[in-house]
Amino acid sequence: MLKKILLSIIGLLAVAILFSSIIVTGENEYKLVRQFGKVNKVINKPGISFIIPFLQNVTTLPDEILLYDLASSDVITMDKKTMISDSYVLWRITDPLKFSQTLNSSISNAESRIDTVAYNAVKNVISSLAQSEVISGRDGALVASIMNNIGNSMDQYGITLLTVETKQLDLPSDNKTAVYERMISERDKIAATYIAEGDSEAQVIRNTTDKEISISLSTAKAEAERIMSEGEAEYMQILSKAYADKSRTEFYSFVRSLDAAKSSLTGDNKTLILPSDSPISKIFTGE
Repeated sequence: MLKKILLSIIGLLAVAILFSSIIVTGENEYKLVRQFGKVNKVINKPGISFIIPFLQNVTTLPDEILLYDLASSDVITMDKKTMISDSYVLWRITDPLKFSQTLNSSISNAESRIDTVAYNAVKNVISSLAQSEVISGRDGALVASIMNNIGNSMDQYGITLLTVETKQLDLPSDNKTAVYERMISERDKIAATYIAEGDSEAQVIRNTTDKEISISLSTAKAEAERIMSEGEAEYMQILSKAYADKSRTEFYSFVRSLDAAKSSLTGDNKTLILPSDSPISKIFTGE
């Protein structure tokens, strides 16, 4: 009976030792195998591994993108305007051995370093920009400047900062109204400048067009006068030739007399009184 009990105890110890020597590494984690407090091996591939029980122990670190939320803080722009920055950092452990050696495998220690580096970078970048540049830089330029300011300073901890994004970049509530009014006034001035430039350009175009029209009208009038002069000259030549022909002289005289009589009939009174010896009377009487 005692022998069976001993065998059972030994069997249980063997099972316990076997299970304590097996470690399972997931897809999103690192396993650091320590022996006498020193990292002996880093397991970065998922699967089952074995360690020496009692002599070795295991520390687990995340192998995934982590988020750290920075506390909101006041920052001052280059033109001495106060703004409230609320940002977050996406980061991950890329060198678990270095991370363990420098930060004692502590996520909280890592976040403390990240907080300092990210806050200083945000403050330095915003303090080098005017308020309008900070606002317009929200399309990506601000993040690029912050990441460039950080550089590779976190490599010494085995950490890579993926991005520092700004959740909110706002004005203090006590001077929002004044800033907005000033921005509106500045935009109104810019708009007035554009309108004035447009009006000036429009006036130049109108003046140029009026000048071209005036030149065209003068040219057209001169051409019309020339054509009329040529027409009158030709008309006079035709009349001269007509009156020079004796066979047609009496007919043209008759027509001219009728025209003269017609011209004298003006107003309501259509009565024409002529002396008997008048050339026109002779035409009508046939003398």
